[in-house]
Amino acid sequence: MKKQTNFLILLLSALALFSQGTGLAQNSDLKIDFPDIPGYKTLKCEFHQHTVFSDGSVWPEIRVAEAVRYGLDAISITDHLEYQPHKKEIPHPDRNIGYEMASKSAKNLDLLVVNGAEITRSMPPGHLNAIFIKDANKLLGDDPEEVIKEANDQGGFVFWNHPHWTSQKKDGVAELMKMHKQLIKEGLVNGIEIVNSNTYSDEAFQIAIDNNLAVIGTTDIHVLVGWNQFMAENHRPVTLVFAREKTEEALKEGLVNRRTAVWFNNTLFGKAEFLVPLIQESLPIQKVSYKRNTTVHSVYIDNVSDMDYILENQSDFNFHSHAGVLILKANSTTHIQVKTIEVLSDYDLKFKVLNAFVSPDQHPEIELNIKVL
Repeated sequence: MKKQTNFLILLLSALALFSQGTGLAQNSDLKIDFPDIPGYKTLKCEFHQHTVFSDGSVWPEIRVAEAVRYGLDAISITDHLEYQPHKKEIPHPDRNIGYEMASKSAKNLDLLVVNGAEITRSMPPGHLNAIFIKDANKLLGDDPEEVIKEANDQGGFVFWNHPHWTSQKKDGVAELMKMHKQLIKEGLVNGIEIVNSNTYSDEAFQIAIDNNLAVIGTTDIHVLVGWNQFMAENHRPVTLVFAREKTEEALKEGLVNRRTAVWFNNTLFGKAEFLVPLIQESLPIQKVSYKRNTTVHSVYIDNVSDMDYILENQSDFNFHSHAGVLILKANSTTHIQVKTIEVLSDYDLKFKVLNAFVSPDQHPEIELNIKVL
């Protein structure tokens, strides 16, 4: 009977996945694209998701299939250690089973799968994810601080989940409590979710800045990704990790050194040192030329990313065909006409990126160098 139940859940999950009309071959448009930046690969990552081995409704293999559909580079299955509502129907004393099944499913795919688990406690400390761990079973102790130390002893990277979750923080305001401050001081918590599913926290972003924590954005998905209304209408939020290569070791090194950004609701969050090159690499200049017998310069800007950039002109020049705010649509080319007043051999276009943040109230600024032909 147990085998039949397991098979039925797997079968229904697979049928539901493909009934959305989102099969692998048919949905290249779901793939998330951002360019690499100088010195680093831009890895699209999901570090918080659930399966039937805690309170999710899909098998681990489905999470792998979704990751491939969305063009992700790395994932972790982070089922709750303590909260096990399906254990009667699907007994699984080994808490590593989700990782093992996902890892096996991804064996011949270009996808990194790292072992993870969600430490599920009341506040404080609340819920935390430990990824890059070796054995989730050893994280089942009573004392949450000892469990977090064990995760670190295993070489894990620990981050604080949804600190603004209203089930544990009724005002929705992320706030460091005494235990959190101590865990951060001891280097036992090194990241924080500023985005979880369809929610974002200014306060968590500021906590990350003030305490040098990696910014993390996740789906915390329990159902099929395509069944989540927010993600169906918008896009899947991801953590971008800037790694020297696409390996598990380089991925962890990027997290440990806080080289992360978050893409959520067509908005980027992160440090300027990573956001600025990411945006500039997203916007190569395709071609330029002066209109005949004028000093109006035609500039064609490609957007090779999946993000629509909203730019406010900060240049010394006005435009002949646009007002001071431009929207450069994803995966398209925008033609602008620049009034340079005189013929120039080169110049810079300067913009403030209105849908990117380097702090809760500050936008990054970019420069696009224009070489006149």
